[in-house]
Amino acid sequence: MSTATKTKTTKPVQAMQMTRSPVLDAVGLPDDDSNLYTQTVSVMLHAAEMLGLPLEVQIILAQPKNEIMVHFPVRMDNGDYRLFKGYRVQHNNAIGPYKGGLRFHPDVHLDDVKSLAFLMTMKCALARLPFGGGKGGVKCDPRALSQGELMRVTRRFCSAISHAVGPDYDIPAPDVGTNAQVMAWFADTYEAQSDHRNSWDAMRVVTGKPVEIGGSLGREKATGQGVVDVLVEMLPEIGIAIKGMKFSVIGYANVGSWTARILHDMGAKCVAVMDHTGAIRHDTGFDCHALAAYVAKNGGGINGFEKVNGTGPSKKGHGGTNITLDEFYSTAVDVLVPAALEQMIKEPQAKLINAKLVAEGANAPTTPAGDRILTQRGVEVIPAILANSGGVTVSYFEWIQNKSCTSWDEEKVDRELNRHMVMAARRTVAARQKFNCDMRTAAYIAALEQVGKVYTVRGIFP
Repeated sequence: MSTATKTKTTKPVQAMQMTRSPVLDAVGLPDDDSNLYTQTVSVMLHAAEMLGLPLEVQIILAQPKNEIMVHFPVRMDNGDYRLFKGYRVQHNNAIGPYKGGLRFHPDVHLDDVKSLAFLMTMKCALARLPFGGGKGGVKCDPRALSQGELMRVTRRFCSAISHAVGPDYDIPAPDVGTNAQVMAWFADTYEAQSDHRNSWDAMRVVTGKPVEIGGSLGREKATGQGVVDVLVEMLPEIGIAIKGMKFSVIGYANVGSWTARILHDMGAKCVAVMDHTGAIRHDTGFDCHALAAYVAKNGGGINGFEKVNGTGPSKKGHGGTNITLDEFYSTAVDVLVPAALEQMIKEPQAKLINAKLVAEGANAPTTPAGDRILTQRGVEVIPAILANSGGVTVSYFEWIQNKSCTSWDEEKVDRELNRHMVMAARRTVAARQKFNCDMRTAAYIAALEQVGKVYTVRGIFP
């Protein structure tokens, strides 16, 4: 790992204070502080104004290029047909093909998908990847579907949007509620419907595939590994050592569990975990690998782990102790890693958080109001467009391995991922020092510098 980058500034960092940008009115975005898309774009526009990004580029970035909504029928196991709603939003492709995950979740909505596509544009620009931002999803509960139903939803959704994706145009990947198997079904369906003479080349339409059909080693843990790489780079100057560090995690699916397992193996202690099924605490630290195995075996939630090798919810054992959500946020830790869904940390939660630093393993987990509270309280925040970019970075590695018909070993994947994450962290710190701003604004400035240079060179058609 690299030497830590200096993060101190010569003047106190000011909390981000934003007034409504006239660009929001120019592109017709609602005057609604609770709207996730308005929130995320407002942060970008604040950074763009500080940077001096041309107004025309701000206007272009404030709305996606394409918004696709589809409805498609799927035959369920009982023989009935059910109509599903799906989305694919393509935010910007000035730097390269659209890139972004597919989310299967009951709360998938257009504004959420737009926000995630926008964040992908920023992530790729910050990491200097040759991609633009995209995102998609299906409004469904994958846990309530059988394996056969999940396969048919995936294949039918792919069929519905196959005209709008492609291995060099728009490349989906896994996200919440999807995995490598879903990507395999999607790629197989796309290949069967495409006119590619080279069927293997058509499989490049997605990343996050199983290794057997061109997936990259290290992809499953990539986002969690990226979170850890950024922490290793940035924590020493904040005065936190990884070994012995106490941390807590919101969400224990892919990102949260891999972050916890990697940190655990480095000597850190995970003392609290929360997900959709409850919250648990263990003051001397969980066995993060045992917790991950339990979650995988027991329906995707931590509920009940407190009883493992213990004597019940009220007794401390191998699985810790049940706690309330307020107790979770109030647990004293060095680092909190929100790794679940968007907008988990609102103003009430931000007031309770007892951490020195928040590392956003999820996309947009902190609302602007929550963010202001954290800044006022002196809690550092490593924003999602930096901390969460490990997944898309290793997706890029998979894409170039597929294009060049090569395969990297896991050591090379980890080494290249670390290099990208460290450089993105350093760009963020440099922008913070130059503009004397919070870390979130600095990350956007570092991303927008790249976008601005691309538009300067390419121009705007016609």
